[in-house]
Amino acid sequence: MSSAPVISPATWLDAGARAVGSAFCPTAAPPAPAVSKIPSPCARAKLRTYLDRRRARTEVGPCGRPGPRGYAGSVARVGKPLVKEYATDEVVVEWEPRLCIHSGNCSRLSPKVFDRDRRPWVKADEASADEIERTVAQCPSGALRTRRLKGVSVKPRQRFEICASAGGPLLVTGGVRIVDAEGNVLHEGEQAALCRCGGSSNKPFCDGTHRTNGFEG
Repeated sequence: MSSAPVISPATWLDAGARAVGSAFCPTAAPPAPAVSKIPSPCARAKLRTYLDRRRARTEVGPCGRPGPRGYAGSVARVGKPLVKEYATDEVVVEWEPRLCIHSGNCSRLSPKVFDRDRRPWVKADEASADEIERTVAQCPSGALRTRRLKGVSVKPRQRFEICASAGGPLLVTGGVRIVDAEGNVLHEGEQAALCRCGGSSNKPFCDGTHRTNGFEG
């Protein structure tokens, strides 16, 4: 004699609910799945990129006031400044283009190493490490720097001084740390050239505009 199948109360209730639903609501659609309000990683990455670009366009000058386009503070907040390196086994020459005021000291003192019409314009293997260090020490803006890998550095120590150059920028030597109104470090090094004519597109740094805007002082 076969035994009758045993149906649990939960199974019976579930079957009854389906029957009632199909009888009284034959066209009822199943409930929509819950939509997560948490953005996906891809969406968050796109949002970060958008905000970074907004910050890059909204440039802020000293004391939080809007500054001219090209103000270096926005560069410091968005990312690290571009620094190019030219190395040998003994010395590394660093060049930070945004600080360069094109004084020409480097090409006059070591024309074989520094040639603005050549690519790459720096060839660190064309002179000794000592000669390169002495030449780079004459860069007034701090755009050129050296790191010694071998041997003893002959880089001269400079005393702290701020010099108002004739018809040109303020030349700071002996160690300088420049920050913006929010405390972001714009530059830290042995030298800096700061705009005095008011025409630089890279404030607070000089970009050589004083040579063409008639500044005197």
